[in-house]
Amino acid sequence: MIVFDSIRRFKSTRQTLGGTLGLVPTMGALHEGHKSLIHRSLKENQSTAVSIYINPTQFDRAEDLKVYPETMSEDKEQLKSLGVDLLLIPNYEQMYPDTFRYEIREKGFSSEMCGAYRTGHFTGVLTVVMKLLNIIRPNRAYFGEKDYQQYLLIRDMVEAFSLEVEIIPCPIVRDPDGLALSSRNMNLSDSAREKAPLIYELMRSKGSDNEVRLGLTKEGFEVEYVKTKFGRRFVAVRIGTNPTVRLIDNIALIE
Repeated sequence: MIVFDSIRRFKSTRQTLGGTLGLVPTMGALHEGHKSLIHRSLKENQSTAVSIYINPTQFDRAEDLKVYPETMSEDKEQLKSLGVDLLLIPNYEQMYPDTFRYEIREKGFSSEMCGAYRTGHFTGVLTVVMKLLNIIRPNRAYFGEKDYQQYLLIRDMVEAFSLEVEIIPCPIVRDPDGLALSSRNMNLSDSAREKAPLIYELMRSKGSDNEVRLGLTKEGFEVEYVKTKFGRRFVAVRIGTNPTVRLIDNIALIE
């Protein structure tokens, strides 16, 4: 595995690669969900690149950015053992030489669900993903369905700007108790981790969105939204204190 902390050096190496290149963009703190994306890329491409960059422009709360888990040494070892070919670890100055003067903003769906509670979040996401796609120039890029709204916005951005990359959604990976894997799970207290599987349990119920919301509220979650859209039920909650941990999930509804 070749590790790059220089975008310029990465681009130079990219020019020498033959065959297809898959990309798994991450913010580190890797878990089995990330690994499932990497395994698929390794299976479907001649080479696989992973990026690790904790993108500050997508955090709407400074405290969330401050406590976002960083496990760089462990992440590197995991990626090497998985057989990843290229690892890009840029810094802010390289990713935002314009200091975020230029941005990608979507004017519709990005203001719903997560966007309604995280001002500017998807602008930061779309901007950094556009940058990574332009830098890495993958043939395929892999995104987890836990962030399903994010996946849809990235897919549509790629189509809108006629980018030559295939955006591939990959199924949610869960712990045995049903909790969707997320790097933020590392920040859950023992009591919050014990309660967190109720999100999956309640969202799978046959009740209405409002009934699910009431059930989550009764269990002590701070509910941002429960919404059915695109044949899926989406949930976002916060749990814990100082600061709270934000958890999202979604499931496909069976008719």
